[in-house]
Amino acid sequence: MGFAEIFVATHDEALKRAAALESGGDVAGAAVRIPGISDFEVEQLGDLAGTAVHAAGADYELAMVDVTSDALLGVPAAMVRALSELLSYESEGEGNVLDDVAASWAAQEDMPFGVEESRGYVQQLAALAADVEKSERAGLYVWSV
Repeated sequence: MGFAEIFVATHDEALKRAAALESGGDVAGAAVRIPGISDFEVEQLGDLAGTAVHAAGADYELAMVDVTSDALLGVPAAMVRALSELLSYESEGEGNVLDDVAASWAAQEDMPFGVEESRGYVQQLAALAADVEKSERAGLYVWSV
């Protein structure tokens, strides 16, 4: 079963990390590794987050970063913003937006985890996105097999 690893890095750091992951080597640095999903499920999360923060319709499609690795994809700025906003988004009487997104994500077809595990992943990914928002040079990347 494959996995997706989501991490914050500069472009060069992302390429180095991708090369290490592809060779099966150890990688250092903060990342969220989610077993049993691919880049497709990450895109689904972006759509759900965008809808939750009233930014539906933006481009949440992951994009190839470099021809040297087709497993390394960049997260578009719109998705980074939407994920980051989950940490602080306030809705009028709609409950906790992050919890709602996590529940919706876990309910997607063939998701390998339940709501509680999904909430932990969404919380971690939102925190990574917030780190990207504070940085001038870093981006959010997905590597999946």
